[in-house]
Amino acid sequence: MSADLPTDVTRLTQALIRCPSVTPAEGGALTLLENVLTELGFVCHRLTFSEPGTPDIENLYARIGSSGPNLCFAGHTDVVPPGEEDAWSVPPFAGEIRDGILFGRGAVDMKGAIACFVSAAAAYLAQSDTQRRGAISLLITGDEEGPAINGTVKVLDWLKQQGEQIDACIVGEPSNPRRIGDEIKVGRRGSLNGEIIVNGRQGHSAYPALADNPVPKLARIIDRLSVLPLDEGSERFERSNLEVTIISVPNTVTNVIPGQARAAFNVRFNDNWTRERLEDAIRSCCEASAAEVEADMRLTFSFSGDAFCTEPGPLLDTLVAAVRDVSGVTPALTTGGGTSDARFIKNACPVIEFGLVNATIHKVDEHVPVSDLSALTAIYTRFLERFFAAA
Repeated sequence: MSADLPTDVTRLTQALIRCPSVTPAEGGALTLLENVLTELGFVCHRLTFSEPGTPDIENLYARIGSSGPNLCFAGHTDVVPPGEEDAWSVPPFAGEIRDGILFGRGAVDMKGAIACFVSAAAAYLAQSDTQRRGAISLLITGDEEGPAINGTVKVLDWLKQQGEQIDACIVGEPSNPRRIGDEIKVGRRGSLNGEIIVNGRQGHSAYPALADNPVPKLARIIDRLSVLPLDEGSERFERSNLEVTIISVPNTVTNVIPGQARAAFNVRFNDNWTRERLEDAIRSCCEASAAEVEADMRLTFSFSGDAFCTEPGPLLDTLVAAVRDVSGVTPALTTGGGTSDARFIKNACPVIEFGLVNATIHKVDEHVPVSDLSALTAIYTRFLERFFAAA
């Protein structure tokens, strides 16, 4: 491995993209990071966790420095599938640069940010301050794009068992809508999934009296659910929204009335709600609708996390100042978008999110300008300098 790889953010991003780490595959990405961080002096731990019914997941925790405070950078090397590869302008795992733009799955979400932080850490550690205090750590999972069961949650449990404390954390998710420095994510809405199953009685479509069609009954339930009033937002969050995302029946022909129909939905909810109150409201709506059409309905929920918001403090103030130092921009503090592993880390320490521009995440031809990699590296470097100067 080239000794200058950690300090060349573009080459490091390319090397990570060339590791085909589609969830749950490690793809060589964690091995690459482990080697790079070991060369920089980090003590690395490869952690594999398991859970019945889910794939085993490899994770990495790396730390340099024995005293506090421990500043952690959290991220993930797993990526979503590239989709139809022929639709890409370049092969999705080639890491090619064209006209100053680096293409590849994970370029933005979020191998680019990982490379930026590693390069920033290398630059910071190369400084001649012999009195440097504190520790830098990285918590990198391979399970963020998947079920998020054997990743960050279990690494945090392992850290607790080891007596390892994280004092502050930046998650490198792509947080900026247009340019580097636009926004810092200080919180996220919660996420709740639900599944509705309506049972009927299968039969021939020419003899409906001999069957019980569950499809129109399910349609009535999801119609009512889709217009269920939730809220108009709160002081720190946009409004909650419920979206029906899947409707399915076990049918392959048109002349059979199905015996069952299913629908799935996702709710992104703000701090007006708790999980319990939201589930109760949805259940009441579905049960009332099912009673109107005499539907044999079953409703189940799965939960991803509550809404949270990190309060102002040294971590946030330091990052805002670092962004302003480098870019001249004062970032907005936002809570929009989807969810991330910050929802788990918030239970351990203050956490905020700041990374690259999110315009091409999960898309064909995902890409990042090389200049953005340099800008984010500069911001992370300045953040490290400010954070530990105040420690």
